[in-house]
Amino acid sequence: MLDAKDKIGKEFYQNLGKLFYAVAIADHSVHIKEIDRLKAVVREHWLQLDDIVDEYGTDAAFQIETVFDWLLENEKNSEECYEAFEEFFNDYQKLFNEEVKNLTMTTARSIAGAFAGSNKSELIVLGKLQLLLFN
Repeated sequence: MLDAKDKIGKEFYQNLGKLFYAVAIADHSVHIKEIDRLKAVVREHWLQLDDIVDEYGTDAAFQIETVFDWLLENEKNSEECYEAFEEFFNDYQKLFNEEVKNLTMTTARSIAGAFAGSNKSELIVLGKLQLLLFN
């Protein structure tokens, strides 16, 4: 059974998965290099962020990858996923301290730049994210 902190923590990571998918799919395709970059950043940075676990005792940060993969399999669109993240962010801004905001932005930029640099569609999403997080 998840307590309230773990439940919100799990939703936090699920919504980050939606955001990072929205960045990757902004140009209507997700390249394997974008997926590889996401997985590397999750392991290098997001796993160390906190001690929140899911109902199976697994680090909740893996929810980023789980949700990303599910959205990819189900071919969801960028705008819907970004809007879901934005709604979560607005409801739970207290979860997004400076470290988390910076890591979120860095991760999004890293995914966008993973394959042939950032294109116009990805840059638009990154610009919206920058305004959301830091204004």
